[in-house]
Amino acid sequence: MSQVVKGEILIPAEPVMDTGSAADFISLMKPRVMSLVIFTAGIGLFMAPNAIHPMIAIAALSMIALGAGASAALNMWYDADIDGVMMRTKTRAVPSKRISAESALAFGLWMSGISIVCLGVMVNYLSALLLAFTIFFYAVIYTMWLKRSTPQNIVIGGAAGALPPVIGWAAASNSVSLEPIIFFAIIFFWTPPHFWALALIKQDEYRKVGVPMLPITHGDRNTLWQILIYSFVLALVSFAPVFFGFSGTIYLVTVSVLNLAFIGFAFWLFTAGDARRNYAAGWLFGFSIFYLFALFACLPIDRILGAV
Repeated sequence: MSQVVKGEILIPAEPVMDTGSAADFISLMKPRVMSLVIFTAGIGLFMAPNAIHPMIAIAALSMIALGAGASAALNMWYDADIDGVMMRTKTRAVPSKRISAESALAFGLWMSGISIVCLGVMVNYLSALLLAFTIFFYAVIYTMWLKRSTPQNIVIGGAAGALPPVIGWAAASNSVSLEPIIFFAIIFFWTPPHFWALALIKQDEYRKVGVPMLPITHGDRNTLWQILIYSFVLALVSFAPVFFGFSGTIYLVTVSVLNLAFIGFAFWLFTAGDARRNYAAGWLFGFSIFYLFALFACLPIDRILGAV
């Protein structure tokens, strides 16, 4: 048991008591992030060539969601020290002491185990293996290592967030092919401009807690160049479904418009002066979320309407 020094007397420190509600434990799972995970995993599942029973599909998506929540809980457990300092995260359940670090860790580990085992038993072992790798990559490789050691944390760590459509595809087909790899690549190249826009706005907070985000280690100008370059790369990669023939005109037209807007916001951010930079970055960050939802939504819409 830890101790607190009061004068010359060692007094046992009072343990943190869990007072959190069910909503607090749910907040550990980052529901907003989870919604994107479920959505992209669902698109991967739907686009797979194999028909899947609706109940198995529901089970697969439920376990993928649980696994995503588990990795988020482990992230909040490990990052509680810096979350308690940053303004946008200081009210989270662990740093605000509504949930103890030990409970958050146990919650994340139990959900990890349950999601992986249940996905393997109810669906297939390949999707369970991919889910296990995703949880490990996000919680250990990204959260415990990359995030606090390199400005490329978001680039490399983005692989974890890009895997859900691959898991969904594997759940339906028990295989991995070119299509889910392209879905992976789209999210992978989307992540840096999406998150670096936020990092530009919150860089003072990241600097305060010692997280080496790109604007801190390489400056704003380099970050703006990187955002612009990744935006063009993302645009090129996003056309791959058309190039390889598994999407058609609806997807092509929609993604063309989305890419013009994305690059437009990135160029606006690049040319904005210091006074307007955070404002432009906020617009890019917000639009990037809409961009990814809209792009992935076009894939099944194109398939359904293209077959009519």
